[in-house]
Amino acid sequence: MERKIGVLMLSLVLLVTVAMCGGVAASVEHHDTYRRYLLSNGLGQTPPMGWNSWNHFACNISESMIRETADAIVSTGLSKLGYKYVNIDDCWAELTRDKQGYLVPKKSAFPSGIRALADYVHSKGLKLGIYSDAGYYTCSKTMPGSLGHEEQDALTFAAWGIDYLKYDNCNNGGIKPTVRYPVMTRALMMAGRPIFFSLCEWGDMHPALWGFPVGNSWRTTNDIADNWASMVSRADMNEYYADLARPGGWNDPDMLEVGNGGMTKDEYIIHFSIWAISKAPLLIGCDVRNMTAETMEIIGNSEVIAVNQDPLGVQAKKVRSEGDLEVWAGPLSGYRVAVLLVNRGPGPEPITANWDDIGIPPKSVVTARDIWRHKYLRQKLVGNLTATVNPHAGEMYILKPIA
Repeated sequence: MERKIGVLMLSLVLLVTVAMCGGVAASVEHHDTYRRYLLSNGLGQTPPMGWNSWNHFACNISESMIRETADAIVSTGLSKLGYKYVNIDDCWAELTRDKQGYLVPKKSAFPSGIRALADYVHSKGLKLGIYSDAGYYTCSKTMPGSLGHEEQDALTFAAWGIDYLKYDNCNNGGIKPTVRYPVMTRALMMAGRPIFFSLCEWGDMHPALWGFPVGNSWRTTNDIADNWASMVSRADMNEYYADLARPGGWNDPDMLEVGNGGMTKDEYIIHFSIWAISKAPLLIGCDVRNMTAETMEIIGNSEVIAVNQDPLGVQAKKVRSEGDLEVWAGPLSGYRVAVLLVNRGPGPEPITANWDDIGIPPKSVVTARDIWRHKYLRQKLVGNLTATVNPHAGEMYILKPIA
C-alpha cells in the first residue's frame, strides 16, 4: 500500500512539473540556460569602494572632471585606503548609436573617448566604471540603454577597458528585471573581461532574493537623497535583506552622500557607519577635488573602512530597536564583533548593547575599541556596553572577548 501511494505521489509530482514547465525536457533546458547566466567573475569578495559622479554632478560630467577626480583620489590618499573605482554615471553618451549600433561617447564631454580615459585612470592604479540601463533609454533619456544590445555593449565595455558596470532599470518596456538582467550577466561573461556588475534595480522585485547568480551587488532601495530621513530609510530597507549578502554579492542601499552638505557631521558619521557595518558598497558621492577636512575625516576613517572590508563578509543587523534607540551588530574575523549604537531621537540618550543580543557569551570579559575616537575604553567590560549617544548621532565599537 505504501509503495502504491509513493508511486502515485511521484506521478503527481511529474504531472505538476510537466504542467508548469511544459515538460521535463523544457525544465531541464530552462535549468541549463539559467546555469549559464551564473556570474563567476571572482570580483566583489569585499564590498566595492570608489566614487560615482551622480549624487553631486548628475549630468554635468566631462572627461576632464573624471581625470581630475582620479588625480584627487590618489593625491588625498583615498586610493591607499581602498577607494579604487572611478565610476561615470548617466549622460556620457550621444542620444543615438552609430550606424553599426555602437554606443558613441558624447563628443562635447568626452572628446578623447572612453578608452583613452580608461587608460588614464588605470595609469593611476585605479579602475574605471561606466553606466548603462536594462531598458531602451537610460533614466535621463539622454542616451540609449542596452536592452537588445547587451552582447554588443558588453564587448564594447570590455574593449574600452571598463572594470565596473552600473546597470539601471528605466524605460524597460514592462519586461521583468528577472528576464532583462541575466542577459547582460551572460554578455559580460562572454566578453572576456572581469567587470563588476552592479544591478541598479531599486529593490523593485527584491533583487536580494535572486541577485547573487546575476550580479556582484544589487540595489535594495530607491535613490538616496542628501538628508537624514532619506538616509535612515534606505538603511532600514537594506537591513531587511542582511542574511542574503555575502562575498561576491552585496546589498546596496545606494551611494554615499557624505560631503554634499545636506546633513550634519554627526548624521554623516552615522551614514558612513551604517553603510560600513552593513557591508554596503562605499562609493563616494561628493566632489573629492574640493572636499573639506571634515569630509575626509569621515570617509577616510581606516578603522571604519576595515569593518566594511572585513574578510568574514557578514552584514550587520539591527539587533535591538526601542523607539529611536538602536543597536546594530555583526561578527568580524578574529572572534570580534562590530557594534553601532544609533540615536534617531531629539535628545541625548543612554543605549546599551547586551552581550547576549550581539553574539557574545554573557559572562565574557571584553575589550572595546572606539573606532571614531581611535582609542580603547579604559575598563574591560562584562555583560554589556552602555554609552550616552547624542541626537542623530552614534557610537561605534569593535568588541573582542578576552576571558
